[in-house]
Amino acid sequence: MSLQKIDAKMLSTMFLAGAKNLENKKEWINELNVFPVPDGDTGTNMTMTIMSAAKEVSALGNSADMESICKAISSGSLRGARGNSGVILSQLFRGFTRRIKEEEIITIPVLADAFDKAVMKPKEGTILTVARGASEKAKELVESGTEDMETFLSAVIEHARYVLSQTPEMLPVLKQAGVVDSGGQGLVEVLSGAFDAFQGKEIDLTFTAPVSIGGGVSRSASLEAQAEADIKFGYCTEFIIMLNKTFNIKSEMDFKAYLESIGDSIVCVADDDVVKVHVHTNDPGLAIQKALKYGALSNLKIDNMRLEHQEKLFKMSEKENASKQQPEAENKPAEPPKDYGFIAVSVGDGINEIFKSLGVDYIIEGGQTMNPSTADILDAVEKVNAKTVFILPNNKNIILAANQAAELTTEKDLLVIPTKTIPQGITAVINFMPEQSADENEENMIQEIANVSTGQVTYAVRDTVIDDKEIKKGDYMGIGDKGILSVGTSVNEVAKATIAEMVTDDSELISIYYGSDVTEEDAEAFRAIVEETHPSCDVELQYGGQPIYYYVMSVE
Repeated sequence: MSLQKIDAKMLSTMFLAGAKNLENKKEWINELNVFPVPDGDTGTNMTMTIMSAAKEVSALGNSADMESICKAISSGSLRGARGNSGVILSQLFRGFTRRIKEEEIITIPVLADAFDKAVMKPKEGTILTVARGASEKAKELVESGTEDMETFLSAVIEHARYVLSQTPEMLPVLKQAGVVDSGGQGLVEVLSGAFDAFQGKEIDLTFTAPVSIGGGVSRSASLEAQAEADIKFGYCTEFIIMLNKTFNIKSEMDFKAYLESIGDSIVCVADDDVVKVHVHTNDPGLAIQKALKYGALSNLKIDNMRLEHQEKLFKMSEKENASKQQPEAENKPAEPPKDYGFIAVSVGDGINEIFKSLGVDYIIEGGQTMNPSTADILDAVEKVNAKTVFILPNNKNIILAANQAAELTTEKDLLVIPTKTIPQGITAVINFMPEQSADENEENMIQEIANVSTGQVTYAVRDTVIDDKEIKKGDYMGIGDKGILSVGTSVNEVAKATIAEMVTDDSELISIYYGSDVTEEDAEAFRAIVEETHPSCDVELQYGGQPIYYYVMSVE
């Protein structure tokens, strides 16, 4: 006879099994992101969110009661939430656990009611659509008199999978890209893992520690350790081939195929008589030997990524030790709080310095490549000695976490300026007026960021079709505020076309921030192209140092 009720111990096991299944499918879920950019992170964000809760649940042991487990799930996921998908997952858990926390055992009607309490108003075709589908199926099963828990859970999950399969029909962008909603897939994996545990399947419930971006302009040691553990190919290898023989489309495809056989993170783009190459591999010599068949090499650069992570860990350890000793050495009285302070989420040493020069008190390094959690933001708020703190998320995927942090902040006022890009964040802080009230500044900054158009140039990590544009793996893409603006095989041509899509007759200023993979010489040459193409606009060029994105550009 199968189990008909879920007690606290079973709930704990099911939750941990759901978390483990999500962790196992993390990279696959990342690949379901519509935009084929190197920082696709839905799976990562959802996993890090649930792992924060899993750590707290695991710490309770086998004797915890229902209320304690529910509190661990709710508070752990709430504080650990990263990205929109992670924040939504944490809110689903919060609604679900609020209903069951006072129960000693969970019956089918209670479970159905908890599904219902978890659901928020969905945007069709998203994780919330899948959650609503599961809730509606649960309610239907209760009304039909289903009494077997295994039958109930199986039917709910099967329906959730069906709703997930229909998400491309609800969101055209999913259908065009040929994928289901990545957040919805993550939720289905959590439910499936939990059901496996309910059925008594043997599951490895050992977890890697959840990570935190930590303080200031560096990530925590645990993040670096996790990143090092995830490095499959240890050497980041870059060079340019100065062609001395014909390099046609077939040659390019053959060379790409060879690079894929020895590594990953590949960029191989031919432009006139040169070929730019980037590959992560365990044997750079193989890539170099193959490339020499096509011509001479220049700009050769090989970085040991594992060694770089070890060095970062050592430096961070020294910094942490120094910070621990400092309070004992300096026993200064606390300064009174100032009226206003600023926190900015940023990435790239150049952009970090720009924000600091504009008076930002605290930088959370993260942004595109790693979304900070609610707890990271709360920690930053603690470190800013001000009565009112403005936070600039500078990424649409961080705004929900910032709003969640604002709800949890009690001793200070945390005001979220909903900046979706770095240029919007820079514009916001430039327009801050210290003599005005917090409300006036909030209104003014929100108005000003609406006048900023942003474009970002990166490369595609897989083939897809978006906005009727066919994108091939290795292509360069210009991504605007609302979609893909340009696709091509030349960084400069794509960047130029992206700016052209943003400039209007009223545009006055074009700002260009060049990334860590662009030389100052190349950036200056690109600036000259933009000045010639748009003579009526002022063109500013600054070093951003951001990874992954060759150029971040804004038009005002």
